[in-house]
Amino acid sequence: MRDFQVCTRCVMDTTDSKIVFDAHGVCDHCLTFDKDIKPKWHTDEVGYSNIMAIADKIRAEGKGKDFDCIIGMSGGIDSSYLTYLAKEKLGLRPLVFHVDAGWNSQTAVNNIEKIVDKLGLDLYTEVIDWEEMKDLQLAFIKSGVSHIDSPQDHSFFATMYKFASKYKVNYILTGGNYSTECVRNPLEWMYYQSDATQLVDIHKKFGTIPLKNYPVTNILWHKVFLPYIRGIKLIRPLDYMPYHKEDATQFLVDNFGYQRYAQKHFESRFTKFYEGYWLPKKFGYDTRKVQYSSLILTGQMTREEALEKLKQPAYDEEQIAHEFEYIATKLGISVAELQGYMDAPNKTFRDYKNQQSIYDIGAKVMRTLGLEKGGKR
Repeated sequence: MRDFQVCTRCVMDTTDSKIVFDAHGVCDHCLTFDKDIKPKWHTDEVGYSNIMAIADKIRAEGKGKDFDCIIGMSGGIDSSYLTYLAKEKLGLRPLVFHVDAGWNSQTAVNNIEKIVDKLGLDLYTEVIDWEEMKDLQLAFIKSGVSHIDSPQDHSFFATMYKFASKYKVNYILTGGNYSTECVRNPLEWMYYQSDATQLVDIHKKFGTIPLKNYPVTNILWHKVFLPYIRGIKLIRPLDYMPYHKEDATQFLVDNFGYQRYAQKHFESRFTKFYEGYWLPKKFGYDTRKVQYSSLILTGQMTREEALEKLKQPAYDEEQIAHEFEYIATKLGISVAELQGYMDAPNKTFRDYKNQQSIYDIGAKVMRTLGLEKGGKR
């Protein structure tokens, strides 16, 4: 069995079973950042000039239309700050696009309303069929895989791409960024949420009702056809300018009455439960290590600060029982049944049909072209 080891530069460790260290104890996540991301990442005058040129093109192509782009907004810090930048700094007229998969926290709802209202933007909300969403979410829990948040994530981008395709929107702005997401979640922690083959297979084995309305996409449609044939472009403006998480958060607090979250992605009640408790408790995977390591590499947190924070659990222990009951009740099962799934043997994405080989080929092509991005899979 492999000895436990923590990177000497960030806080990634051997809970990532594929992690590799050099002679100085520095992990491959850090080395990848140095080699593949940092040299091509420009947040100076070059980056500003590039994003302004992109914004000029978006504005020109959007003349005469109700909006010139769409922004996927969850209520989290990245998408919230992006919405402000798009309107006030880039001069765009975005349609704020939100997908309600049934797990919004009240804090997220409040944050979205405050920012949209103060900026005078239009908000479009797509509501996912809850009965189908619930059945699919429960199917993933029953399957024993670690990535039980895939149904929610899959519905987000599938719905947004379908909207853009239907209404001939050429630009989608996303809050994805290197500044807080330059380290990716290991594949065994969070498998590709866009893998429709896996999603359908797990639902076929453990689901109980047909998915008639749930938005299922496929990798060729949204990774090849839409961007390269249909011409829909995914833009990450935060990668072109300085983006400091704490500064951005405080700015939104001061100017919009924005409410903070305890952790990244906690705007969703299910994701909060999943990343804060289910993953570390059942699998030993703490996503804070990925998040903090990204902040360390981009100069927003020291390694010592991260190690100190990791000594505390991601979830308030006093709230576990309440949240466990909330999740079980919303899924229509008993607390005992949910606990049974948590105690059941762990599985991986490899135990079900998947398209990993296609993703591997795509990743090689993206690396060759210098287009690989960080963040959640």
